[in-house]
Amino acid sequence: MSFVVPELVEPVKAFATALGIGLLIGMERERRPDSAAGLRTFSLVAMLGCLFALLDERSGSTWLLAIGLLVIAGAMIASNFSSQQEEQYRGFTSEAAVVITYGLGAAVWFGYATLAVMLAITTTVLLYFKAELKQLSQRTTPKDINSILQFAVLSFVILPILPSEDFGPYDAINPRQIWWMVVLISGLALAGYLALRIIGARHGAAVLGIFGGLASSTATTMMFSRHAREHADLVRMSAIVILIANVMVMIRLWLVAGVVAPHLSKAIAIVFACGIVPGVVMALYGWKILSVADNLPMPEVKNPTELKTAVSFGLLYAVVLLASAWLQDRAGNSGLYIVALVSGLTDADASVLSTLRMFNLDKVASGEAVIAVALALLANLAFKIGLVVSIGGGTLARHALPGLLAIGGGMGLGLLLM
Repeated sequence: MSFVVPELVEPVKAFATALGIGLLIGMERERRPDSAAGLRTFSLVAMLGCLFALLDERSGSTWLLAIGLLVIAGAMIASNFSSQQEEQYRGFTSEAAVVITYGLGAAVWFGYATLAVMLAITTTVLLYFKAELKQLSQRTTPKDINSILQFAVLSFVILPILPSEDFGPYDAINPRQIWWMVVLISGLALAGYLALRIIGARHGAAVLGIFGGLASSTATTMMFSRHAREHADLVRMSAIVILIANVMVMIRLWLVAGVVAPHLSKAIAIVFACGIVPGVVMALYGWKILSVADNLPMPEVKNPTELKTAVSFGLLYAVVLLASAWLQDRAGNSGLYIVALVSGLTDADASVLSTLRMFNLDKVASGEAVIAVALALLANLAFKIGLVVSIGGGTLARHALPGLLAIGGGMGLGLLLM
């Protein structure tokens, strides 16, 4: 004999989920003395939302849920008015959270329990990190906001209207695919750019190396080579920043490969790991130098989402695609390798992406594609070694070159092990 009433199982689960949502948000609000509502209020509001959604569905009405919302809103307005009368205005955050909790409770009843829980967690995180978000807002400049808006234009305005068809010689040009690569690279670079702008230099060389590598390893290498020449006492630390930035390039491009050509990412990971491991070992060896780092310069990284920068990268990528297709048709795989070496000198991203694109089109085998990707990175590494020697001078070269050469040698070994 079962003591469970079958028709009550789903309603009880819904109300329990709504109660959990209310408890989660209410627990965060309870810890704040200036909050207009706490643990019990949020729990009751979440269950009220679920209850009104039930009544709305069972009665066939379309206005009961709205009435519940009006009741909640009216109570919040009255509470806020009372606080203003007592000159204890607390803001509108808790009131907004109450309304959201009511809506999440209703969403649970209508079958969106998973989404409601995700939104409840997001709401709690936003409420909990009030001070941190305020500091973030204060550090964000109009230039940073402009960068984010420009990235939104690249992603949500330009990308959707481009045709997804192959054009040109060898069908090498696909406007939407090219622009998607622009968005992908710009997004990663924007993350590094904003991190550098917001976090700044106060967290040391490791952070500058990591985010500098995301934004632009070439700009980071050039900046710290110049810094090492001007400040002889910070040569060792500048070498560590350069090394970390160049390790991050491989990690970033491996992540890109995982998105663009997932079937190739494992083979690329093996070759890259052979370069990353010695690079990390060399960085850890010099880690003690980082503890004395102060007054670090910020890499002079251009805004990666500027339309001019994005279009320039898109055009370069298209040219590399055409050159790769043409040379491979005329000279086979050796033509692809030539393009990888030449284009990789100044921009490894365009060369790597063009190779991944050709692999996806079955124009290049996996082994040849991995070799071309590695050659592009090795050429780019050679270019940055030239920057270190020519700009930083012999002193920086003595400290930076062992790590950079270890990265290159490791990648070369990885190619031999394929």
